[in-house]
Amino acid sequence: MVGAQTGDGFRIYAHDDAVLNWSHTVHQVAMKLCQDPEIRTANLRHAATWFVGVDELPNDEDGSVSGVPLAGSWTSDVHAQPHWHRAQISIVYPGYPQQDADESDANHRYRITRKAAHVDGLLPIGPTRRRFLREPHAFIVGLPLNVSDASPLVVWPGSHVVMGDAFRAGIAGGDPAAIDLTDIYQAARRAVFDQIDPVQVHAEPGQAILLHRHLLHGVDVWHPSAIAPPEGRMIAYFRPEFSAAEWLAL
Repeated sequence: MVGAQTGDGFRIYAHDDAVLNWSHTVHQVAMKLCQDPEIRTANLRHAATWFVGVDELPNDEDGSVSGVPLAGSWTSDVHAQPHWHRAQISIVYPGYPQQDADESDANHRYRITRKAAHVDGLLPIGPTRRRFLREPHAFIVGLPLNVSDASPLVVWPGSHVVMGDAFRAGIAGGDPAAIDLTDIYQAARRAVFDQIDPVQVHAEPGQAILLHRHLLHGVDVWHPSAIAPPEGRMIAYFRPEFSAAEWLAL
């Protein structure tokens, strides 16, 4: 295991042949998926600079793809999954992020200056887009599919402690899924920005990136000096869910 220190809320795992075999297989599948006109149209965001790819990987329930098992040392550090959901295939292209026609200037600026920093699973609900816990993830694992330093994952080390403490204090014994978390979330996020400097996370096929469910994270812009293959920067993400009470627990 390399990269993060204890308490950072993320880990970067050393090369593992089992992870590499899975990633190579998924890369071949992903290349076909992202070239399908219907799938491509449904998934392009930010003026065609991001293929969002949520639930697009047709993996089996055990996480395997085309008979290649989802494996590696990282699996011993996460909750056992009786059923792996369909993974996200996230692809970023040169110029990311461009502004969509329906995206506000403020949201676009936030995507650039704060790397669209967020905690997964808090979804904007209704016309006022108030944030509620709708996807209580157990953890997030990213598995790079090709070699690239473009638009890397960005994390705020230790932010999972700040965010988690804020969620627990704000919910205070209530139902996490029923409480409007917008103000709590935004205040905690501002505290993280004031206290913690973001860092880029780089990994290659054969490695795995594990994130705590409360860790504030985002994606960097595509810098002019970035190196990537013609298909863009590709990574697969799994975000298994468990109960809201477990999501809130320390």
